[in-house]
Amino acid sequence: MRTQSSKRFLVVALAIALGTAGCASSGGGGGSSRPAGATSDRIVQAELEAIPQMNAYLAMERLRSSWLRTRSGDAPALYVDGARRSSIQELQSIMSSEVGRMERLSAADATNRYGTGHAGGAVLVTTR
Repeated sequence: MRTQSSKRFLVVALAIALGTAGCASSGGGGGSSRPAGATSDRIVQAELEAIPQMNAYLAMERLRSSWLRTRSGDAPALYVDGARRSSIQELQSIMSSEVGRMERLSAADATNRYGTGHAGGAVLVTTR
């Protein structure tokens, strides 16, 4: 009996170790294929240049769709060149070729930086 439970423990420990190693080596879902400066919270110009005939909203949806899904259910606030816009939908009027960088702030970071009213976080857009 003791040998059988030891084998089970070894199998479980090995499975956990392999699962953890697999997660660590994946780099968070292909981050190594991103251009320099790009992260899960930042879209850089090189990424946007690959899709120049697309509006900024569709580009964000394609490159970082998770930015549009928040835990609170609230849409992120939008800031373009430091000015607050009425909604994230305004990105539909900006072409991706006009954008130099987009950055995602968590709800806590957006609140610390801009004050209350950022339950969905914020997207900061810097145009060229």
